[in-house]
Amino acid sequence: MHRYIKQAAKNIGFDACKIAQADYLSEDAAFFQRWLAEGKQGEMHYLERNAEKRYNPQVLVPGCKSVVVVLMNYFTQIEFPTNSPKLALYACPAVDYHTVIKQKLSELETAVIEKYGKQIVNPDCQHIFVDSAPVLERRWAERAGLGWIGRNKQLIASELGSYCFVGILLLNAETTYDTPVRNACGRCRKCIDACPTKAFSDSGFDARRCISYQNIEKKGTIDSDMQTLLNSYIAGCDICAKVCPWNKKWAKTHNHPELAANSELADWNVKSWENLTEKQYNNIFAKSALSRLGFSKLKENIQLVVDSKLKQIKT
Repeated sequence: MHRYIKQAAKNIGFDACKIAQADYLSEDAAFFQRWLAEGKQGEMHYLERNAEKRYNPQVLVPGCKSVVVVLMNYFTQIEFPTNSPKLALYACPAVDYHTVIKQKLSELETAVIEKYGKQIVNPDCQHIFVDSAPVLERRWAERAGLGWIGRNKQLIASELGSYCFVGILLLNAETTYDTPVRNACGRCRKCIDACPTKAFSDSGFDARRCISYQNIEKKGTIDSDMQTLLNSYIAGCDICAKVCPWNKKWAKTHNHPELAANSELADWNVKSWENLTEKQYNNIFAKSALSRLGFSKLKENIQLVVDSKLKQIKT
């Protein structure tokens, strides 16, 4: 079964697949509760719900025994014009990665059911997950041996780097399991030093200081002391990933047509973003991950970036 699942995942188009044994993540539970108590989640109150499901897949999906983890590379060489508002690479595909990964995971589930029978999944529970449920995807990827969690809290996948989407399929059957790899960050702290907002420190990560949190998760206006530190990002941020030596070594442009970058973006300059209308937004980004941000929040972020650049020019 172990070999069949990994080969099926490869045939479907995933870049990597490994399997971990489903058990209780006790260390993560203790750490996460401390982190929440310190308020470092900011306005992400959904992180406070379904705690037991988050740490124990057997609570999330009764009968779960195995966690199948897949990765899909999304790195691309797209370049935004100098001083123009820009997106994190995950938001550049024309089609939302949630849609792409879920479709492929459904194909993998079908292949596994056809081979081993319907009893291999719990039909009464959701058992396919892509960044939208109480599942610690990166931790499971680490436990499955796909890579390690770096100081920037991203999964650094062996031979791929950190520009990878993570998908999860929970199975109600035992198999053989893959072995975790060692953390290879060593003494490197480039991601910590590069973060302009100091979201990372030797003691951990404060989401409230993260550019991605500020321009996506925060409901209101970006904090005043953060508005000049966005580095032109209007959705997400790739600063800590760009400086990672492992990405410099491993990150290569993906070969997935489903994740092709929106053809409109390469030619957009400051005025293109500044003059974006709601109608254009709905037409151009309707199927992309950017649609989840909402037009009002995006326009506010754009204006903050434009204003910040103007202030820098004047000074």
